[in-house]
Amino acid sequence: MSVPLITVRVARKTQEAVDIFTFELVSTDGIQLPAFSAGSHIDVHLPNGLIRQYSLCNDSAENHRYVIGVLKDSSTRGGSKTMHDVVKEGDILHISLPKNHFPLTHGARRSLLIAGGIGVTPILCMAERLSIAGAEFAMHYCSRSKERMAFYGRIKDSAFTDKVKFHFDDGALQQKLDMQALLGTPLTETHLYVCGPKGFMDAVLNTARAAGWPEDQLHYEFFSAEVVRSDSDGSFEVKLARSEKVVLVPKDMTVIEALAAVGVYIPTSCEQGVCGTCLTRVLEGIPDHRDVYLTAEEQVKNDQFTPCCSRSKSPMLILDI
Repeated sequence: MSVPLITVRVARKTQEAVDIFTFELVSTDGIQLPAFSAGSHIDVHLPNGLIRQYSLCNDSAENHRYVIGVLKDSSTRGGSKTMHDVVKEGDILHISLPKNHFPLTHGARRSLLIAGGIGVTPILCMAERLSIAGAEFAMHYCSRSKERMAFYGRIKDSAFTDKVKFHFDDGALQQKLDMQALLGTPLTETHLYVCGPKGFMDAVLNTARAAGWPEDQLHYEFFSAEVVRSDSDGSFEVKLARSEKVVLVPKDMTVIEALAAVGVYIPTSCEQGVCGTCLTRVLEGIPDHRDVYLTAEEQVKNDQFTPCCSRSKSPMLILDI
């Protein structure tokens, strides 16, 4: 089944900070773009064939443009380097409809927003939406240095600047984020939202969980993850329920790779268990979940998994394919 795509033009490419560019995308035919909500992202189909997810960081009330922020990652697998070095103003790109796996909770009494580095992109959109709605919130934004902090001026000049605290790794000790002081006591009716590098997010979430924050008050979105591989990984089989074809998945291959080798293709994007593009229904068997896309509650149901990185605890998985 083909996925509908939107054709857009890069109207503006702007350097926001060291190694960070923003890209303003507009419709090529002048019509309004589909609506989106704070926390949404789009899949961007790059000229080199890769697909990457980027959060929308402009006001969600805007329908004439999408704005994304892209960090040039030193460990890039080709996505951010292409965006920085190849994509230029005037170029035509294809993108997905906006998706939101990181939405604001309606009716929350208070929101606590925590951003690390480029993870500010969805967090900024949330802050602007909460400010417009007159909702109670606070925002903490951490960066290695002021020179690497995207949107610093935009936030300082915003209507909600008094609700934001900036934290710099190279700054004085007293201005650094004290996670224990901030999260050491669970706050009733406060919803926590965090986005940033995995290590940063793990630290925030582990601190909150250790303090007893309820899981339903914790909201997060990973944009990268380390694919877990183990010397103990073994082979297993997957059975495709619709054709009854059985495919062996060797220990050194992913399910995606094994299926592709026999002509069965599942759409993929991040290949790290982050985006959910390849999410596949499991009819029988016990997946070995290695993704960061599904919640713990979703993983324990064992009725779906991410074949780009997850494996199997049982000798066979029967998939709804």
